Amino acid sequence: MTKQAFSVAQEDAQVGRELVPAGALEEMPTHVKARPIPRISIQAFCENASTAGVLQAATGDRRLAKSHVSVHMGGASAAVAHYHESPTPNLIVIETTLPRTQMLSELDRLAECCDAGTKVVVIGHTNDVVLYRELLKRGVSEYLIAPVTPLQLIESLSNLYNNPDTDPVGNVIAFIGAKGGVGSSTVCHNTAWAMSEILKSNVVVADLDLAFGTTGLDFNQDPVQGIAEALQSPERLDEVLLDRLLTKCSEHLSIFAAPVVLDRDYEISADACDLVLEVVRQNVPYVAVDLPHTWTPWVKRVLFQADEIVITAAPDLANLRNAKNLIDLLKLNRANDGPSHLLINMAKTPKRPEISAKEFAVALDITPTQVIDFDSETFGLASNNGQMIEEFAAKAKSAQQFRELALTLTHRREQKEEKKSSPLTSFAPFLEKLKLKR
Repeated sequence: MTKQAFSVAQEDAQVGRELVPAGALEEMPTHVKARPIPRISIQAFCENASTAGVLQAATGDRRLAKSHVSVHMGGASAAVAHYHESPTPNLIVIETTLPRTQMLSELDRLAECCDAGTKVVVIGHTNDVVLYRELLKRGVSEYLIAPVTPLQLIESLSNLYNNPDTDPVGNVIAFIGAKGGVGSSTVCHNTAWAMSEILKSNVVVADLDLAFGTTGLDFNQDPVQGIAEALQSPERLDEVLLDRLLTKCSEHLSIFAAPVVLDRDYEISADACDLVLEVVRQNVPYVAVDLPHTWTPWVKRVLFQADEIVITAAPDLANLRNAKNLIDLLKLNRANDGPSHLLINMAKTPKRPEISAKEFAVALDITPTQVIDFDSETFGLASNNGQMIEEFAAKAKSAQQFRELALTLTHRREQKEEKKSSPLTSFAPFLEKLKLKR
């Protein structure tokens, strides 16, 4: 093979897109934009144990769940020797400490035994612009300077396999209660609605509580078909079928409703759930997944693969224990992701002993994203009317809290414009006093 076997270097991928009018909201600068990497094979050849450790840490990330990654030692020379006898994978990651001339020589040798379509990422130890240009001329896809972090590596690989001209893959936001009856579904539905209204972007609520889901009731809808049909034959689900199964509730919000009938047995496989959510996220920017309070392989899979997680808990001991177990497990399995979002619901319920939000935060080592006070009248009437809190009582404190949660989950914040006061405005109080004296 020739050097043309290397893929041509790509420009930086435009991973995000503006979802709201400029000046209204802005994206949080710390938001990680790495997207899922497709089902590819990746082979890495490292020189240092620390870099090999970074590669191993990255393999456990949810965004690399579909990829097959193997890590070897020996650097560029080991890669050349290996591929003289074996076909090359979709992507090769090479760490090298060689000086410029030797590095380029080794990469020229590697190019001779590379298959067409193979991409190469080089991790070097020299910050050299001339070297970088020489690597790009040879078709190297990316040059990273050591030391790298798992997240840096994942973002670089994600940019290689996501077309900047296409819409970004949608975010999956999973909502689960630390205990049954804590209002996780209410939080999910109100947050999803607020998200669709603020961002003016399409949102789908996927109700996975097939037997007892409340999505249809909360949005005052009675769909004939929904998510159960998609889960029965996930391989048939495409954009056309998805459009038929979704129920539109507003201009930007649709629901994937649960059947809520008890004469059927509901056995969901983790793979079927994966396929369905993957199709949905390919078609809309945000998918809010309403998970039942149960513990099954598919629930775990959804939580481990979600982009954001909201745990709703009431302020009592059982919720504290369950929330701690959930948060600890998610920290262990989502090392490269930010912490889960804790929402304390139904706080300050009259005549009920409860754990304060401060004590909750200390015990879980996490600050609650929102603390929503008990308000049975507003929530009860809104639910009976099939309305969201902001539709029913726009001035309610909880309505603003759901808006704030929606902005947090989408990594947006409101831009506050500073008003410039004119010279006359600053003298307004004095002018008023003069008028009164007259």
